[in-house]
Amino acid sequence: MAIAASADLARLPCPCCGGTASLHHPQVTDPLTSTGFSILRCDRCHSGQTYPLPPELGPFYGPAYHGQRHGATADFCASRRLRILRHLFPGQASGRLLDVGCGDGTFLLAAQRDSWQVTGTELNPSLARSHGLEVHESLQQLPTEPSFDCITFWHVLEHLRDPAASLREAASRLKPSGCLVVAVPDYGGWQARCFGRHWLHLDVPRHITHLTSAGLNQLFQASGLVPSQHWHQEFEYDLLGWAQSALNALMSPPNIFFHWLAGKPTAANRALVAANVLAGSALSLAAVSLVWAGSFAKKGGTLIVAARPAR
Repeated sequence: MAIAASADLARLPCPCCGGTASLHHPQVTDPLTSTGFSILRCDRCHSGQTYPLPPELGPFYGPAYHGQRHGATADFCASRRLRILRHLFPGQASGRLLDVGCGDGTFLLAAQRDSWQVTGTELNPSLARSHGLEVHESLQQLPTEPSFDCITFWHVLEHLRDPAASLREAASRLKPSGCLVVAVPDYGGWQARCFGRHWLHLDVPRHITHLTSAGLNQLFQASGLVPSQHWHQEFEYDLLGWAQSALNALMSPPNIFFHWLAGKPTAANRALVAANVLAGSALSLAAVSLVWAGSFAKKGGTLIVAARPAR
């Protein structure tokens, strides 16, 4: 099923900087529902937005999406993110941490073991709560005073209908000495440019905004935050981005290798799964150097930015 983009897009401002949107990718297919969308790109910050946005996104998530997003790499991912926090807070033994969109709570549990006092938000909090974690359904349920030393958005901001409002809500709860960390797929990176509509991390329509460094900086500025440090990869995200995107451009249906790695079911037959696994493994080995090159050039598949309240 296809959803066509309107020819009159001039009234759709960029959600990051307010620039004018224009059609960039006319047809991008949701791999879960086979629904077609378009992606518009801002003429100023070059961030993108999915168009048209369905009034209700629930049907585009479903049971096939939730759970095991990281698969076997979940602990590795949580450990890397903790290293970023230790870098941002050297010598600090503990503090209050809020993880927005905490999922199953894997990162919160790791941070808790690292002596952080942890809180999370999640639209479907039952799984994280089952681990004994304090998890709210939204930022609005939290007290409005600045009480957190660190607030994290790990691959969450791109899912939000109003990323600017969400960042403002979060920033109002950050201590003056605190730090807010955002990780998003980099729409200005090499992968996005190389693979276009086949890029794994477009993930329409669940990814509503497709952020560039310039767009994210605009959102921070509007929230009273100043970027302080940047990272340009999350290794397994970037590696899979190269391998699976190449497979998506060459083979159909999409994302079989990704689903196999995450332990998710697929309708593909065994022969097709085996072909994707073999090709995906070979492409992953070949892409290791591309991951590091992209990071060095500041054009990786993932953009991580730490920002602090303006003085």
